[in-house]
Amino acid sequence: MDTQPSAEASQKTRNEGHAVSSGSSRDPAGAVVKNKSTLLLDLSLLRDNAAFRTVVIARTLSVFSLGMLTVAVPVQIQELTGSPMQVGISMALGGGGAFAGLLAGGVLADRWDRRKLILFARSVCGIGFAALAVNGFSSSPSVLAIYALALWDGFFSALGVTALLAATPFLVGRENLGAAGQFNMLTVRMGGILSPAIGGLVIASFGVGWNYLAAAIGALLTVAQLMRLPPMPPARREPQHPLRALGAGVGYLFVNRLVGAVVAVGALVSLGGGVRILLPALAEDVYRVGPSAVGMMYAAAPLGATAAALTGGWLGGFARSGALLFASGAAAFVALGSLGFISDPVVAFVALAGFGYLSSIASLLQFTLVQRHTPEHLLGRVNGLWAAQAVTGDAFGALALGGLTRVFPLTSAILIFSLVALLSSGAMAIGFRSLRLASSKRSEDLPSTSAETSERPQPQLSKTEKA
Repeated sequence: MDTQPSAEASQKTRNEGHAVSSGSSRDPAGAVVKNKSTLLLDLSLLRDNAAFRTVVIARTLSVFSLGMLTVAVPVQIQELTGSPMQVGISMALGGGGAFAGLLAGGVLADRWDRRKLILFARSVCGIGFAALAVNGFSSSPSVLAIYALALWDGFFSALGVTALLAATPFLVGRENLGAAGQFNMLTVRMGGILSPAIGGLVIASFGVGWNYLAAAIGALLTVAQLMRLPPMPPARREPQHPLRALGAGVGYLFVNRLVGAVVAVGALVSLGGGVRILLPALAEDVYRVGPSAVGMMYAAAPLGATAAALTGGWLGGFARSGALLFASGAAAFVALGSLGFISDPVVAFVALAGFGYLSSIASLLQFTLVQRHTPEHLLGRVNGLWAAQAVTGDAFGALALGGLTRVFPLTSAILIFSLVALLSSGAMAIGFRSLRLASSKRSEDLPSTSAETSERPQPQLSKTEKA
């Protein structure tokens, strides 16, 4: 059967949704390609794509909500128990819930309308935030309730994250994934800079309950914004049993060694994020500062990550992105390990910002490699698995650091943890040759842009949005 008319119609729809900036051109297949890479972030994608603007605004609101919780949960548990290990347990529970949610979300995102899945997940997550507020205002807050709600929010937030990741190529086109990744990171990190600092001030001034309440209101506003997204039904495929479908996603990580290596390296780098469970204890025992300063310390890594997002335009044109991924990950652990020698809070802030910058460069490279080397019908599951390694790596890193503090002093625990991670990074660099030689260019075994866009449904923009 002749598919040329449908391909041309699909490409026309795509062109209407994604305007071509003056710094771009089209390849023979009709894809928008950048003529050259730039250092700073290209704003044309945000300007020309209304659906992506909606996602950026919603992510910003969501990040502010989650950033408030990032400070509130560890600070409250530290106050209630005085134990970094207990803080680590709460993060591990949240990570376990997120892991399950990402796996389930990966299968669902390849089967259901991604818009509906995103709205459902964010709504249920907001209910969990409201429950945390009720517990926070209680005269005798329950640590068990915090644990249960960490598991709840971890699961349902992960459903929404997976659907959003899988929807990104649909909304912006694979040719714009580099810019989309930078925007996603920029909104996450800029919110991460401000929201923890604000959260620390709210806790110090009014109490933890008001912090949770602000997060619940932010979740409500996020859902209202996401309702503007277009329908995003999945590509039509023969239905599979959920476990078989998940197995196909796992199997792809072994079939495509490059993507599998990216996920493995990403899991290692993500372990470093667990250091945040020690920030309240470091502030109290080493730096001798209060809750407002803890909020600033939580904002340090997002500040470095924001710098990475703003200046990461050159990453898309870097020839050896795989090698750069290894180098940036290793350097991130060097920055993290330097906390083992620091006793000044200002210097610690700089070290955390450096860690945020380097780990975010690694994350941007992972995002582009995964999205460009994964076929459309597997995007939900592979994105779920990739995001799962980030969440569970963070949680296991927190649990490992919490356990080390039971044997070693805080600074020694961080130094030992970072040294082991650095050695592991070197071993991976030796073993994963396919990633070491990889670039961020699109895999040759994936469909061409025009063929792929004819296969999958396209976001429909209103006449006002097109104008």
